[in-house]
Amino acid sequence: MGTRQGVVHLGPRIAAFLAVVVMTWAMLGCAKPTQPTVLLSEPTVEPNRLIGQIAEVSPPETLEVLKQIIDAYTPQVRILSPRPGEILDRTTASVRVQVRGLPLFKDETWQLGPHLHVFLDDEPYRAVYDLSEPLVFEDLAPGTHTLRVFASRPWHESFKNQGAFDQRTFHVLAQTPQNEVNANAPLLTYSRPQGSYGAEPIMLDFYLTNAPLHLSAQEDDKDDLHDWRVRCTVNGQSFVFEQWQPIYLKGFQPGQNWVQLELIDETGRAIDNRFNNTVRIIDYQPGGTDTLSRLVRGELDLREVAGIIDPTYLPPQPEPSTEPVAQPTPAKLSPPENQPVPAPEPDQPLEFLPTAPVEPQGDMPIAPQPSSLPEESSSQDKDLTPEPLSPLEAEPEVLPSQAPTAESSNFPAQAPRPVARGRVRA
Repeated sequence: MGTRQGVVHLGPRIAAFLAVVVMTWAMLGCAKPTQPTVLLSEPTVEPNRLIGQIAEVSPPETLEVLKQIIDAYTPQVRILSPRPGEILDRTTASVRVQVRGLPLFKDETWQLGPHLHVFLDDEPYRAVYDLSEPLVFEDLAPGTHTLRVFASRPWHESFKNQGAFDQRTFHVLAQTPQNEVNANAPLLTYSRPQGSYGAEPIMLDFYLTNAPLHLSAQEDDKDDLHDWRVRCTVNGQSFVFEQWQPIYLKGFQPGQNWVQLELIDETGRAIDNRFNNTVRIIDYQPGGTDTLSRLVRGELDLREVAGIIDPTYLPPQPEPSTEPVAQPTPAKLSPPENQPVPAPEPDQPLEFLPTAPVEPQGDMPIAPQPSSLPEESSSQDKDLTPEPLSPLEAEPEVLPSQAPTAESSNFPAQAPRPVARGRVRA
């Protein structure tokens, strides 16, 4: 599990979490499903529904409930190194990032958790769950590079609150200005879909920087502030949308699919900036057994997967039974009918088994062994001549004891937010 950074205490975690889960689940069960975003076939005045193989659907209910819970966090992300405009004298960059207001970790059971999406230029992001060590990029091409980082929920949906994103431009050996990002122009950071998927719908998510509010752009009298939209193309089918929020799509073909995101203005022309036009190839194999696929299909109980949000959460354990356990009663044996019960026999005297004779070893004399116990002496035995004592019947020599000593027997004792929604539209 990754190092937990900036853990936010949310009170009694387990009790509060369960209460929110139950209440939210109940409300969602009674409410109507979340309505999908209205997509446009092209930038026209009247919106048209998306028609074709790719269709938009409502978000999975399990993810919607988890999202309402984790949105209590308002992560703040900051790139510490490289420094802005720094020129590195080597082709390796050591990146350090600071995160506050969000614990970063990966749940050992479900292999999901809050993390960072780290982008270098236009490459696919790296998911980072542990900031205890710097993130190293090797064999960088000489010239200008740009880092972009934002906080992500366990299912790879970006946090869109203010401060959840940071970017940094640096240079390797020398500066190449043509590769620099215009820091004042709108910038689109493609995030999802990426990699492999085992279930539909598949989430489309991105991050916007410097994008104006739609209302401000539409009311600008000088017409120097252009409104924005996003054009998405999946396997050749295009549609346009103007909301900054995740979109869930279905209709992908098994195997490889390609997805393109473009940032455009209200007339359909591209907004010029680096990374505003990105294409990714993804692999869709239905029937996946990974945690995300099972969450999308609604196969997991919320109480089971709560550990991907709260690193201290423990799933509820079954309560032990309070009913007394019946003890078995020993069976009483009774003799068969018409058969007399034998009377108990009187106590028999103990019999001593004769000991086997001990063979002499070396020159050690062996005392004769009596064949039976001696009888009590009486006055009639006084005239008997006593036999001389053997050497073994004399006082024995004290030998070292075989028992453990006091030292060897003394064993050591054992130590017992209100969250600011990131939608750009006013």
